[in-house]
Amino acid sequence: MHGADPRLVLGLHRSRHHRDILTAALDLGVTALDTAAPYLGFRSHAVLAEAAADLLPKFTLSTKVGFFPNAGGTEHSLDPVRLRLGIERAARELGREPDTVLLHNPERSLAGISPADGHALLGSACSALVDAAREGLCRAWGVASWDPRPFGVIRVDDLPSPDVLMVRAGFLVGIDLLDVTAVLREVWKVGETWGMSPFGGRHGKVWEEFDPRPFLRPHHGDLSRAQAAFRTSFHLPSAAAVAVGTDDPAHLAELAQALTAQVDTAAVSQYLRALQAHRQS
Repeated sequence: MHGADPRLVLGLHRSRHHRDILTAALDLGVTALDTAAPYLGFRSHAVLAEAAADLLPKFTLSTKVGFFPNAGGTEHSLDPVRLRLGIERAARELGREPDTVLLHNPERSLAGISPADGHALLGSACSALVDAAREGLCRAWGVASWDPRPFGVIRVDDLPSPDVLMVRAGFLVGIDLLDVTAVLREVWKVGETWGMSPFGGRHGKVWEEFDPRPFLRPHHGDLSRAQAAFRTSFHLPSAAAVAVGTDDPAHLAELAQALTAQVDTAAVSQYLRALQAHRQS
């Protein structure tokens, strides 16, 4: 399990993209920023450049491609030409090349097709991102998946290995997703795992009913339950970084403070065994 140097990433999903949260992040030493082409109604990249062009060089920046606007709203595509154009557009709108480009929820296009067709479609999409990185449009590439289970029927061991696999993390992730992630990153020879959505969009009642602080070592009574949930999410699954969306500098400061806590990995292992046993019962 990952234990050293956990990284907090400021995610911009549902964010207002205001400059104050970016300056607060830098003041706290949070220098990783994650966005995606469709965020803020497909205006995320342009609004970031307009509001904080001078700040963006201070961040390592990741973005995602795979969703595209159409006349009725949004559509998903793994077409390599569209992906390439999306990466080029992101760099233009941001005024700089992103450090990492992630294939955004590829399962949306993989669900319901044969494993052979899925393999070919995913392979061509990955190759488009590999080429983009090779040609300097980004430094690294990867995959961001909200639900990686469709990958379970696709052979990935002969596809390009992503530098990053970004998946949901934390106590609200089920054991099926955790198991699929563990197998996928081993078979696919993933470089780093990043977590996202550690609170599952819920900051309130669930943490009133469940106290995750016993998963810290020693028991940190000085930290809130949300802080403990966030810190433990780096081990569910084991991840080098976790992205959290917030427009509240105080909340971001609380999460940054939680990084100093240590996780009781034995307690996490016991928790995972309990989930396995419950599934099999």
